[in-house]
Amino acid sequence: MAKARTSFICQACGAVFPRWQGKCEACGEWNTLHEEAPTAGIGALAARGAKKGRIFALEGLSGESKPAPRILSGLAELDRVTGGGFVPGSVLLIGGEPGIGKSTLLIQACAALARKGERVVYISGEEAAAQVRLRAERLGLSDAAVELAAETSVEDIIATLSAGRRPSLVVIDSIQTMWTETADATAGTVTQVRGAAQALIRFAKLSGACVILVGHVTKDGQIAGPRVVEHMVDAVASFEGDGSHHFRILRNVKNRFGPTDEIGVFEMTGGGLTEVANPSALFLAGRDGSAAGAAVFAGMEGTRPVLVEIQALVAPSALGTPRRAVVGWDPSRLSMLVAVLETHGRVKLGQHDIYLNVAGGMKIAEPAADLAAAAALVSSLVGAVLPQDMVFFGEVGLSGAVRPVPHAGLRLKEASKLGFSRAVAPQGASDKTEKPAGMGLNAIRHIGEAIADIAALGRRSPAERKSG
Repeated sequence: MAKARTSFICQACGAVFPRWQGKCEACGEWNTLHEEAPTAGIGALAARGAKKGRIFALEGLSGESKPAPRILSGLAELDRVTGGGFVPGSVLLIGGEPGIGKSTLLIQACAALARKGERVVYISGEEAAAQVRLRAERLGLSDAAVELAAETSVEDIIATLSAGRRPSLVVIDSIQTMWTETADATAGTVTQVRGAAQALIRFAKLSGACVILVGHVTKDGQIAGPRVVEHMVDAVASFEGDGSHHFRILRNVKNRFGPTDEIGVFEMTGGGLTEVANPSALFLAGRDGSAAGAAVFAGMEGTRPVLVEIQALVAPSALGTPRRAVVGWDPSRLSMLVAVLETHGRVKLGQHDIYLNVAGGMKIAEPAADLAAAAALVSSLVGAVLPQDMVFFGEVGLSGAVRPVPHAGLRLKEASKLGFSRAVAPQGASDKTEKPAGMGLNAIRHIGEAIADIAALGRRSPAERKSG
């Protein structure tokens, strides 16, 4: 029998190499290759003689399909992100930075479900049971009938969950601490994470229980471990936020049973995480309408319209290479926008330091924020204060053309609800969009039109700007 060879597996991407090397050729990370003992694989099964496969029936695409049943968690924002509640037999992966509030959110969801009479099990692999009890007591959830255990063996966890009534919800905190006897590797390695996740997913599909896996994140904000785990689960959510702001955002990046890119907004308080029903009002709270360089962007997060303030500061630079600092937006997008403003808008920004910030700690990814960012930059450069009742949205192309964006009606409706009466939007948005009553729409085709309007504001008196 040939001698089994050890393999070296990248802990960042899961690539396998026959020998150790400093840099992973698959993902480019350094010092991520760890030696792991060989496990029983395809070659071992072939040597023993695998049993012959069975013939199964094939079905067509036509036929009746029923919507997946849902289990409401009792937290409306969490149910929004999951697409209307937890689906029995599904597996959800939640990632987030340490201390962001993942365990707090999940213990609140477990308590809300347990109070409805559902069987809920919380398995902690990082904290002792006494620590979880202390958190529940601090949140006022000690009376909820949540079954708790501190365990890391996947085989023991599945055997315990299979005994008695089927659980409706199982929380595994976290998947990086779990280990299975089928893999000969240290807990937290790619082999163990993949093996433990596969066993828990198989249990969820066979039993019908909903399983939530908590995952660590890397310094880049990505969920740690092999990407194959994200492909194995039914939904992936990211818990975002930082210590300088009270609110947290649960963002859905994958969902087999509902829409993606949905967000749920929570506020961290002394009593735990509370839901924010109107996040736009939260992001715009404390806005200074008398300062230049601030524009309100009417954005979309999934199916929810959200209004945020984009702040810009343009100042003359004393450096040979001006600074470009961005918080909450794509730096490459800012570089492209600055180039468009200089080339097609005749706005000289090359010798200025540029600082761009999305107020409130919100992160924006959609291209519709281009027009609002451009308005904030020009406003700061010329010292013009934008009207307080005006919102912006639209994608700016490399030619300077302002292109239409989807869901213009929802954006305008949300802006009107919060007291905004004017909007600057692409020309195509006005053709098929129903404007709310009292909403004025300035439809533009080119970024030069917006620049001219903002420059005109800078030459008017404060009383004239206020009157429109």
